Amino acid sequence: MSYRKRLILLILLDSIIVTFAIFAASWIVYPGMALNSFNFHVLTISSIALLFFHHFYAFIYKLYNKVWAYASVGELIAIVKAITLSVVTTGMIQFLVNGFSLYKRALIVTWLLHIILIGGSRFIWRIYRDRYIANDKGKKRTLIVGAGAAGTMIARQMNNNQENNELLPVAFVDDDMSKWKMEIYGVPVLGGVKDIASIVENHQVEHVVIAIPSLRNGELQQIVAKCNQTKAIVQMIPKIEDLMTGKISVSNLKNVEVEDVLGREPVELDINKISEYVTGNTVMVTGAGGSIGSEICRQLMRFTPKKIVLVGHGEFSIYTIDMELREKYGQTNIEIIPVIGDVQDRERIFSVVEEHQPTIIYHAAAHKHVPLMEYNPHEAVKNNVIGTRNVAQAADAFGVSTFVLVSTDKAVNPTNVMGATKRLAEMVVQDMAKYSKTKFVAVRFGNVLGSRGSVIPLFKKQIERGGPVTVTHPEMTRYFMTIPEASRLVVQAGTLAHGGEIFVLDMGEPVKIVDLAKNLIRLSGYSEEEIPVAFSGIRPGEKMYEELLNEKEVHPGAIYEKIYVGRTVEVDSSALDRLIRRFDGLDNVQLKNELMGIVFEERELLTAKGL
Repeated sequence: MSYRKRLILLILLDSIIVTFAIFAASWIVYPGMALNSFNFHVLTISSIALLFFHHFYAFIYKLYNKVWAYASVGELIAIVKAITLSVVTTGMIQFLVNGFSLYKRALIVTWLLHIILIGGSRFIWRIYRDRYIANDKGKKRTLIVGAGAAGTMIARQMNNNQENNELLPVAFVDDDMSKWKMEIYGVPVLGGVKDIASIVENHQVEHVVIAIPSLRNGELQQIVAKCNQTKAIVQMIPKIEDLMTGKISVSNLKNVEVEDVLGREPVELDINKISEYVTGNTVMVTGAGGSIGSEICRQLMRFTPKKIVLVGHGEFSIYTIDMELREKYGQTNIEIIPVIGDVQDRERIFSVVEEHQPTIIYHAAAHKHVPLMEYNPHEAVKNNVIGTRNVAQAADAFGVSTFVLVSTDKAVNPTNVMGATKRLAEMVVQDMAKYSKTKFVAVRFGNVLGSRGSVIPLFKKQIERGGPVTVTHPEMTRYFMTIPEASRLVVQAGTLAHGGEIFVLDMGEPVKIVDLAKNLIRLSGYSEEEIPVAFSGIRPGEKMYEELLNEKEVHPGAIYEKIYVGRTVEVDSSALDRLIRRFDGLDNVQLKNELMGIVFEERELLTAKGL
């Protein structure tokens, strides 16, 4: 029905109701009196006034512009306001016309009839639609976990948007026992989280929505574990931090990711310290198109630097992060400079640093894939060691205040080329810190969930292809943190730098890779029978168990939440220089031996000092 036809129909309906209501009220209040015994003149004027004022207030409160199929308390309040004001105004007209007297009881009954008939005429359409028109066939029966504000909002949205929504709410679960056996929008609260499996089975639930945005990760793990006992698809609303920043709304359901289940509690940043350090300054990020580098850029933009220089050798990756930042922060005064350049190109790096004069450099550019670097040790040295030295020396030459190297836990007792080159990169910045006015520091952390080259994207591709999901060994474990957490801690560590430190991030508890794979299969909506796990064997250079520094290898006590300072020995810069001078003339085996020899000598020194 067109808007014009709908408007005419509602005005006509309301006119009949208004006219009927005032005469019916007079008859109800004074049933024994004939109509002509009233002041018919006064009653007629009152009905005309009521008709006029009803339509006047109906337009003010937009009663003719509302979609009554989705009417709720807000619309009812608008009706009451419009009717009350129209009756009160009509009473004032009647008072003047009738010699300063009122038919009070008749006006009260008129008001009641108005509420019942006008409100009923609107809400009867919603009742009819919900009961007879709404088609529940083909909709997925849905259990909502959490009967709080977010859960009730989700239920209401599902009920109100039935044409464009494929989910039908059939039950809530909530651990608040006071809500049990209650109904919210006609949906019953049937129990707590422990009852999820039985409720899913008894009520043929196909879909579970976790609607508690403030969940801690441990609590989320418990809920997901209960959901995984069923065959229902599991989704969740966004986390509270995403809702607060306005990135997404409660209605944006998302799949539960492994990152959600395995992630730790978010670290509270020292906002004031970072603001003093970043706001109004020029910052430069190498490897800005990578997983960690791009997230560091996103975190830094929150603190309004004067300029951010995005350095990377991959054209598309730099284009992508440049466009993302411009789209989100294009209206600010932050200058965003995309730079295509390779850290191995010393002249190019020096010219970039000289041109932009950054106050802080975050060096995230690196080759990080362990098996690939075993086959390409020369490239690992050129990028991870010589590239780091180029950027570090440029920082020293042009008076950069702070240089932060993004390192890895694979630099601890390295058994592979990648880990050894990252340890040598740390040695570069430790050596520079001895004589430079620039504060040089390194930040170590473990595997990052979802980063390029990590197991999560690989597992997802294997699941999309129908499996199997390949895991190297059933006992292999790794430490994990999310990309945003790692990047926040890198930014925070930069504010703690005095020069020469190696900051070590607390990685929590290790996770078995096979458990990670099984979780991802289940969260993707499959069983292990549909997508099997296969073991492929340990690859070159891989450790069975990743190491973190033990209590003797870090200074006691965190200097900030989840950030520790590692103990180190004096760096032998001559061995480092010797390797860089002659690495081109070494074959792969010789180069690996040289790399391992340098890190082994350092290990011997640490042991001799009892560390």
